[in-house]
Amino acid sequence: MLFAGLSSAYIVLRGVPTWQNIELPSLLWPNTLILLLSSVAIDISRRAIRRGDSASMKRWLTAAGALGMAFLVGQVLAWRQLVDAGVYVPSTLQSGFFYILTGLHGLHLFGGVVAMSFVLVKALRNELSPANHEPLKLCGLYWHVMDALWVYLFVLLSLS
Repeated sequence: MLFAGLSSAYIVLRGVPTWQNIELPSLLWPNTLILLLSSVAIDISRRAIRRGDSASMKRWLTAAGALGMAFLVGQVLAWRQLVDAGVYVPSTLQSGFFYILTGLHGLHLFGGVVAMSFVLVKALRNELSPANHEPLKLCGLYWHVMDALWVYLFVLLSLS
């Protein structure tokens, strides 16, 4: 609901006369690819545990977490690109929305990385099996939602 409300406000406010577009950081494109790859990695991890291949599951889950962290670092670097261009939170309506939307998404994604770390600890303790891997399934579902949300936000921010 938070993102729906902010999206609605963003769409409505794009029509005000004081709206000024900002140039989005170029890092958003490779960063989006990194996040998509992390979703692929967590899905491969989930498929591996269903096959009983716990070693592969652990490797792919680690890769998904590392890619998630790389995305977060990339977002900070994207913010840095904006700051270097003189674009700050209060610079324009769009810049404020950009920082708020990407920051909130980043916070949610960081929570997903933390959850993924807990699942990885369970995996390393051999507490996940083909019959019992609900934490990995739930973590994967959350991760895919965060991925889809990012794609939505990226399109929303790009189309202004």
